[in-house]
Amino acid sequence: MVYRAGVYGRHPRVPTVYRALAREAKRRLDARAYGYVAGGAGDEATQRADRTAFDHWSVVPRVLRDVSRRDTSVELFGRRLPAPVLLGPVGALELVHPEGDLAVARAAAAVGVPMVFSNQASVPMETTAAAMGDSPRWMQLYWSTSDELVESLLGRAEAAGCDAVVVTLDTTMLGWRPRDLDLGHLPFALGKGIAQYTSDPVFRRLVEERAAAAGTPRDPQPRPNAAAVRALVGMSRAWSRATGMPMREALRSPLPRAAVEVFLGIYSRPSITWADLAWLRERTRLPIVLKGVLHPDDARRAVDEGVDGLVVSTHGGRQVDRSIAALDALPDVVDAVADRVPVLFDSGVRSGADVLVAVALGARAVLLGRPYAWGLGVAGEDGVRQVVEDVLGEFDLTLGLTGHTAVDQLSREVLRRRP
Repeated sequence: MVYRAGVYGRHPRVPTVYRALAREAKRRLDARAYGYVAGGAGDEATQRADRTAFDHWSVVPRVLRDVSRRDTSVELFGRRLPAPVLLGPVGALELVHPEGDLAVARAAAAVGVPMVFSNQASVPMETTAAAMGDSPRWMQLYWSTSDELVESLLGRAEAAGCDAVVVTLDTTMLGWRPRDLDLGHLPFALGKGIAQYTSDPVFRRLVEERAAAAGTPRDPQPRPNAAAVRALVGMSRAWSRATGMPMREALRSPLPRAAVEVFLGIYSRPSITWADLAWLRERTRLPIVLKGVLHPDDARRAVDEGVDGLVVSTHGGRQVDRSIAALDALPDVVDAVADRVPVLFDSGVRSGADVLVAVALGARAVLLGRPYAWGLGVAGEDGVRQVVEDVLGEFDLTLGLTGHTAVDQLSREVLRRRP
């Protein structure tokens, strides 16, 4: 299709190679948006290790096998998916495109791959779910300090037709991210990426209570400058979109600023332990998937505690610098679980060939992150769709060109570890 279109002078909307795609996104996006998506923790050693880990594995193609018909589908939680690929949760996507999560949802639905709604989304889950129709979707959960808010988010995920809830465990505190620190930039402090919260009735009540309790400031307030005014306008616009409050009223209201303050105070709970999983299990009928598991002992404990799946992940290298690479951790986690629950994978996946390596090492499926975010930044919904289709197309080709016709034929036997 691409080559046929090329005859008529038409070319892909976005580059088909990740490095070129990231370069194009950097050219188009402002420094804050690019830094937020591209950045990692510390010196970004973990982010580099996540990529280097793939370079340690080679696929050994087999020949003279009939690969004219191939099946790339897999099953997860009772649903047959077209390929072992999901779109992982990426927060504050409005930084890279005004339609944010909504554009991603439409692209995911068009291709048929599940989207994991970010808990730090720029669009409420009900809106993205409506855009997806019957297409599969999951929900990410950051475990808030408010149990009532967690219950509300879980109930909304169920009502929105989510197939699973992905509990992110590696971000109970925000990592040390120099790219954002150097710019003094946290999107949530500007009211960006908190739409799941501002659309939630429990959160709104907490905001109103905080605003009422704050009253009139007693201490002298700093003289506003241009940056502060822009921040206030951004907060007010986000609150206006979420609540329907007229923009003029939102600019005068204490609620937009209170929403940001409440979010920053309750979005995540560093005190959660294994004992809390039973509480979560009692409050949702959805399969519970723990994201951020890297140690085999944690994997075994999670299965013993009754969770339904795991994601081996370093959060894209954004949380702990000098961490073990996600791909290096994957085989030991897979062995520890012993096929009792599905093990998924993210961090460092850039191509269809990467997907094949991860699946061969035992992942049931992978979560794609930065590549589709760059596609969104370059060409909106069309860019996301092309990036996903490119990954799926390369995976299908690599499957066939290595002599395989189905995902379940992939195992560590098809790989060789480089010295």
